[in-house]
Amino acid sequence: MIVMPKRLSDEIASRVRALIKEQQLEAGMKLPAERQLAAQLGVSRNSLREALATLVNEGVLLSRRGGGTFVRWQHDEWSEQNIVQPLKTLLEHDPDYSFDILEARHAIEASTAWHAAMRATDADKEKLRVCYEATQSKDPDIASQADVRFHLAIAEASHNVVLLQTMRGFFDLLQSSVKQSRQRMYQVPPVFAQLTEQHRAVLDAILAGDAEAARKAMMAHLGFVHTTIKQFDEDQARQARITRLPGDADPTRENTA
Repeated sequence: MIVMPKRLSDEIASRVRALIKEQQLEAGMKLPAERQLAAQLGVSRNSLREALATLVNEGVLLSRRGGGTFVRWQHDEWSEQNIVQPLKTLLEHDPDYSFDILEARHAIEASTAWHAAMRATDADKEKLRVCYEATQSKDPDIASQADVRFHLAIAEASHNVVLLQTMRGFFDLLQSSVKQSRQRMYQVPPVFAQLTEQHRAVLDAILAGDAEAARKAMMAHLGFVHTTIKQFDEDQARQARITRLPGDADPTRENTA
């Protein structure tokens, strides 16, 4: 086996990195087929293969046997360990902190919606349409996941690195903190209908390039989500109290009727 000089491998890897950036390939997107990519870069397939292996080892790419090579989602160690993980710990000890997350989302997502309306490309808009359609799935689990993805796609369309990285850092946290509540919302037809209408309002404002309308629609939507989740929690707590009321039928007492 012929071992390539390290310099050549690094050079090709750098060119692949540049290609990913130039073509704005995001996490989960597939690279061109090996033959096509080698021709595009003007290198041999063996040379390209070794460069891709280097990028896979570095965590930049993900290779699936028979499925191709994909851009991998980059977890920033600082944000993961110093922002997300401490919040996960708080939520484990007190689920009520999920409302702090919802409040933070008001500040963050009002901005992402505003900037998305100003900056969304045609590709961004198409992705938003696809995510919106997925939120209408009859499967509550799929719909709730698509809901989160819709909001993340808006952050991506904002083309603001700080806002995008903040949302990506919160991605797993948002999933775990409100997943069950989101599923419950999608199981209640009137609530489902309102969520769909609100998402549509946000989408339409972004597609129309109306930044202020997008901001207001997002704020209205998140306010509804906050109120609905809080109501679900209160109803659940009330039901739990009812089951503990004194004077309920005692199964140990004999029926004297």
